[in-house]
Formats: sequence, C-alpha cells, structure tokens
Amino acid sequence: MTQFVPETAEQLKDAVAWAVAEEYPLAVKGTGTKAGLGRPMETEHEIDLSKLNGITLYEPDELVLRAGAGTPMADVTAALEEQNQQLAFEPPDLGFLLKGESAPGTLGGVIASNLSGPRRIKSGAARDHFLGFEGVSGRGEEFKSGGRVMKNVTGYDLCKLMAGSWGTLAVMSEVTVKVLPKAEKERTVLLYTDDPSTAVRAMTDALNSPYEVSGTAWLPKAQAATTGIDMVTAEGTGVAAIRVEGPGPSVEYRCARLREMAGPLGKTEELHSHRGKSFWVAVRDVMPFAQAGDRRVVWKISVAPSEGPTVCRQLLSLKGAEAFMDWGGGLIWLAVDMPNLGGADIVRDTVAQSGGHATLIRGDLDLRAKADVFHPLAPGLATLTRKIKNGFDPHGVLNPGRMYNGI
Repeated sequence: MTQFVPETAEQLKDAVAWAVAEEYPLAVKGTGTKAGLGRPMETEHEIDLSKLNGITLYEPDELVLRAGAGTPMADVTAALEEQNQQLAFEPPDLGFLLKGESAPGTLGGVIASNLSGPRRIKSGAARDHFLGFEGVSGRGEEFKSGGRVMKNVTGYDLCKLMAGSWGTLAVMSEVTVKVLPKAEKERTVLLYTDDPSTAVRAMTDALNSPYEVSGTAWLPKAQAATTGIDMVTAEGTGVAAIRVEGPGPSVEYRCARLREMAGPLGKTEELHSHRGKSFWVAVRDVMPFAQAGDRRVVWKISVAPSEGPTVCRQLLSLKGAEAFMDWGGGLIWLAVDMPNLGGADIVRDTVAQSGGHATLIRGDLDLRAKADVFHPLAPGLATLTRKIKNGFDPHGVLNPGRMYNGI
C-alpha cells in the first residue's frame, strides 16, 4: 500500500489531486483507531493525517479551540483539562471495544464519525459543537466552512454535512470546535431495578423534570457487575443511573429531589466523585461489552426512549444477547453471539418496527462486507446521498464504499 503522510495542507491537496488525476481510491485515516468501523474498503493508497496535528488556536475565554485534524484526542483533552474545560458532547473511546485497549483517536476522526457520549441528551452531538474546518474535497480542491462562532451563517452549513460523513466527502486538514467549562460538581442518582420499563420511567421522569439531568442510563445486573463499582453492584440487581452536574449546592438539591421522585419505584443511592465519573466512562466507552474475551457482534441502536424496553426484550431472544440502554432508553447497546450474520435481519426488522435505526459497531471483515453497517437508505435518501457524494467526490476516490456499497 502506498501511504501519503502530508505535513501541510498544501501537501494534502497535492496528494488528493494526484489520486483524482489517476482515479486511485484513497483510504483516509488519522491514527487508524476506527478502521474497524464501517464497511471494508479495497484501496491500495492511503492518506495518513497524523502529521497534521497540533493545537493552532485555543482561547479559553472565547470557548474555542482549533487544531489539525490529526491531533490526538489525548493532546486536546490535556489542553482542555489545564483550563478546567471539556468537549461537552463527551466523545467515546471505542478502542477497548474494537481493539482491546484505549484508542481515543484524533480530533478529526471524532468529528468525521460524529460519535457522542451520554451527555448528548443535554449538550447535543459532536456536530453541534463543530464550528468550522479547512480541507480538500474529492475534486482535489481546497475549501473551508464555518468560523470561530456558532452564529456563522455565511453560505451552507457544511459542518453539519461533514460531521458523520466518515471521510467520504472531503479530507479535513484543520478543525475548529466549541469547548465548555467543566461542572463544579457531579453526582449520580442510582435506582436499583431489573425492569427496563421501570428504569425508562424513572429516566423519563428525570429528563422531563426541571433538574437539568446530563446523563441517564440503565445497566442490567450482568453489565452493572462489569463496572466494578461497589455501590452499583451493592444490591445485586440492574441499576438506572441519573447524572446531575453543576454548582455544589444546586447538585445536592437536585439529587435530593430526583431521589424523592424515584423513591416509589425502588431503592435509591448516590454516586459521588471518582466513582460516578468511572461509571459514566464505562457507559460512554461501552465497557460492559469490552471485557477480555468478549468478541460478540455489537450493535448501536437508536429508538424513541419509550420503545427502548420493548426493543430490548425482543432482541434478547437472539443467541448470547445482552443489552443496556443510554440516552434515557433512546440508545441501546446490543451484543449478540452470531458472528456470521450478526442477527442483522432480525435486528433491522425489529428496529424498523419501532421507527429506529441500527449501526453495526463491532464485527469482522466478512460480516461488515455482507451486512449493512449503517442503516439502509430509502430510495429517495439514497439518491440524495449519491448526489452529495458526486458533488464533493465525483471520481469516488475518498473512502469509497465505507458507508454504503457503491457510494
């Protein structure tokens, strides 16, 4: 495989322009941590963005950070922590799930995949914190979009298009994101319950309350046990978790009210400090299905929160199936012991009945080549997707087929 490792935006443009002229498809990567996500690609040439790294602008008072697309997330996180700030959409580290070790990837990779953690229900997705970028299209042309403020409305909002495009439309060289202060305090209310319907009721009540909840998840007994947190496993049952963040007195008051609300549904408790943070990292990084030796197929399923318990129960009939819920029941993580087909037909049919969609997150090359990784496109949406792809990348040189066959 021929590998291009550009160190400047101009070198990146030259590499893509060469691929366009020769009509050679390119695989685009930062550090390769998400290579196991998406459909497999057959390419003989690769662009490695790891040299396009470094924070080029960070203004804590203005809540803005700009960095090369290949900047490691570890560097971004370290810089933000020095100023007690964060990326509020809580980007997950799926390295444990996919590779068996921490691999948070790069800033560009986080944006291109639009992956978000538990705080998405309060703070929005990665695309909602994406202010601007510079990059090279599949035509070999440099372009940029957005700026340093959220209210930049000049032209089309290409940031929304690039986030979640998985490198199929353009190669970003530089990314600008909004950052936010970390909360002064964080506490998590626990409700011990094995019943997903009870859990969703408690989480929904909390989300509809005035208490500004920033995370809601339910782990069955087996998944709760993987956290290794004593208070989570104390009752030997499943546990619904409701996170509250903010100034100390406000957090204490809101937790007390939330416990009063959840009290009629079962026993409650609270997680403080590092134990609460450890719990939400485990949820964020899908650690219940990242234990040593667990190679089951893993699906990420999005449904209306009210449908979460029903979809969970239906899918647990699959071989070796286990599931837990995030986003108040709107996000289901499902693991199944079906390596050949991953239960794809049953998963898709079940989720379709609820009006949701499913994404294959962990599966081997053969499975990702046979099964739809991303939710199948309706005919009209498929036509629109092809038009967008052709507009940015008419020769199909950037990550061809990674999201959909032939697109």
